[in-house]
Amino acid sequence: MPHIADSHDMIRVQGARVNNLKDVSVEIPKRRLTVLTGVSGSGKSSLVFDTIAAESQRLINETYSAFLQTFMPTLARPEVDVLEGLTTAIVVDQERMGANVRSTVGTATDAHAMLRIVFSRLGEPSAGPPFHYSFNQPAGACPRCEGTGNVTDLDLTQFYDEGKSLAEGAITVPGYKAGSWFVRIFAGSGFVDPDKPIRDYTETELHDFLHREPTKVEVEGINVTYEGLVPKVRRSILSRDQDGLQPHVRAFVDRAVTFVTCPECDGTRLGEAARSSRIDGVNIADACGMEVRDLVEWVRGLHQPSVAPLLATLRQTLESFVEIGLGYLSLDRPAGTLSGGEAQRVKMVRHLGSSLTDVTYVFDEPSTGLHPHDIERMNELLLRLRDKGNTVLVVEHKPEVIAIADHVIDLGPGAGTAGGAVCFEGGVEGLRRSDTLTGRHLDDRARLKESVREPTGALEIRGARANNLRGVDVDVPLGVLVAVTGVAGSGKSSLLRGSIPAGAGVVSVDQAPIRGSRRSNPATYTGLLDPIRKAFAKANGVKAALFSANSEGACPVCNGAGVVYTDLAMMAGVATTCEECGGKRFQASVLEYRLGGRDISEVLAMSVTEAEEFFRAGEGRVPAAHAILGRLADVGLGYLTLGQPLTTLSGGERQRLKLATHMAEKGGVYVLDEPTTGLHLADVEQLLGLLDRLVDSGKSVIVIEHHQAVMAHADWIIDLGPGAGHDGGRIVFEGTPAELVAARSTLTGEHLAAYVGA
Repeated sequence: MPHIADSHDMIRVQGARVNNLKDVSVEIPKRRLTVLTGVSGSGKSSLVFDTIAAESQRLINETYSAFLQTFMPTLARPEVDVLEGLTTAIVVDQERMGANVRSTVGTATDAHAMLRIVFSRLGEPSAGPPFHYSFNQPAGACPRCEGTGNVTDLDLTQFYDEGKSLAEGAITVPGYKAGSWFVRIFAGSGFVDPDKPIRDYTETELHDFLHREPTKVEVEGINVTYEGLVPKVRRSILSRDQDGLQPHVRAFVDRAVTFVTCPECDGTRLGEAARSSRIDGVNIADACGMEVRDLVEWVRGLHQPSVAPLLATLRQTLESFVEIGLGYLSLDRPAGTLSGGEAQRVKMVRHLGSSLTDVTYVFDEPSTGLHPHDIERMNELLLRLRDKGNTVLVVEHKPEVIAIADHVIDLGPGAGTAGGAVCFEGGVEGLRRSDTLTGRHLDDRARLKESVREPTGALEIRGARANNLRGVDVDVPLGVLVAVTGVAGSGKSSLLRGSIPAGAGVVSVDQAPIRGSRRSNPATYTGLLDPIRKAFAKANGVKAALFSANSEGACPVCNGAGVVYTDLAMMAGVATTCEECGGKRFQASVLEYRLGGRDISEVLAMSVTEAEEFFRAGEGRVPAAHAILGRLADVGLGYLTLGQPLTTLSGGERQRLKLATHMAEKGGVYVLDEPTTGLHLADVEQLLGLLDRLVDSGKSVIVIEHHQAVMAHADWIIDLGPGAGHDGGRIVFEGTPAELVAARSTLTGEHLAAYVGA
């Protein structure tokens, strides 16, 4: 007789209406692996992240004391009729790990903490308890660099022009123009001659100008504090948060401040005691500097009974890194330098070692950044998480990952307003037989091209040594479609980002967040809003500024944001829809002006596809807007709404948005980083067509890519490897895809041959 407690084996969702979901009802089996498929924008993330995971998080927050809840964000209940059978949800996404200089791969997992205990027990001479080995604790950190490994060095040539006097504008720091109050303090202080070029200053004058301690002086009849230019700039500019600075000030900081390795600890971040404590001649900095797969071997050689259980756990954690294809990382690698895919897999390692079971893990495209060879190993880890008794939900497009699902939910049929419905629920075989977009494209295979384009020239890279590259010489052909391939960590990004000669006219289109506020959207970012505003202004005989939510037309209550942000001091702020404009962002009077029967807020609510149709002909005809919208549709973003905040876009969407804006430029070399990220199987074909059109219009396109369809479609392949980290960094193949398949001499060649069925 089964126990009644075992009957709760489903997560039930009824009537989900978050974002574009249209009353979605599904039953997700617990302790199984469920893959969610569908085109970009079909509602996969809305269902798993914004409905299931969000409600789980909200319910957990409600279990904390009222006091603690005052410090936590107020989460609204997602718009859904019924949610039953939820378990604790842990989201393992591709958000980059924070760029905190103190966070490393070792501190982001438990590996560094375990290593510190091992050294505190076995190190000779011992530096003391574990925290004496931590660069994030005063007891263990190097006193000179305070545990960061770097000290700042100022390039004083960026502070002043020594050929000029103060009166002639010698100071080149932003805000220090000749005649400004700051410069008048220097000139009237009596310490320096304002009419003498700085190169003619005496030693005392130069010291007073640059480094003098704060001193009370009288300038123009006012008592002020005088201090040297360097401490003044350190205090007023360099000590502030860099992201908050204006662009021209940030550019000055980038020019003037260089980070050099700390001479005292040689970049190890640690104090003398921790550096001199060793196990078999290796100190903790040496251990953290090893590639993880080498560190595993070293740990295996330690056999002290006093720490045997700890060594076993440390070994398991490090072996997980190797299994997931991250054996090439070292524990001292700064967490902020990891790609989105690497960051997601590092978080995965953290959860594999967890003792929690009956948890719901939610993954966002875990195959991103993975070579087909590594996807197999990642699949094994997903299954291991499931086999520990957890529910695993995966949003994914790759057929190799869909293949291991116990259950598939296919959303669609289209994107945006054309999506949000369940097209299929069931097993992988059922999906294959179904007539859904995903089912039809599941067995798609791109064929090798019969003929390839001839290059028009070459981009020469000589002696490239960035990161793990070993003096690589390569001619990257121009005027053709080039795919740069190899396992994660083989040196692809180092070759194309760190080694291309300056002035080669290269436009790098990556997936990094787009700088901009929560007011930025696709219409403002692409410049689409300018021709639209002018068309509205011309049609109604009024000023164009009225049609900007950041200018004269803004709703006075929410200042054009559409929502009112309430800052609750000790609590997290809350955003509520503005009651005055109903979230439309504009004054009521502005919404009376129309173009082609629509007001400006209605235009911003359109999808790219709708807007393209609207601006093509008739009263709404705006050729400049139509051209930009055509480029957005070309890169597969037809489902985005013009007014959607940029902060809500995925990495792949951000890259395609940047690509659309660059497409208008003449000539040039484009470097794309995994443009297939976030693309449904059916959209990959469209992307290949776009890459072809770019090349045929005279541009050179170089893609870093793992998707075999892109490899098969390329004119030329440069394969790096043979492995990752110190096993990579060399070119193992250069030639056409057909030659790579015929040779099968590399991992990429083997997988591509299997893919095209050769």
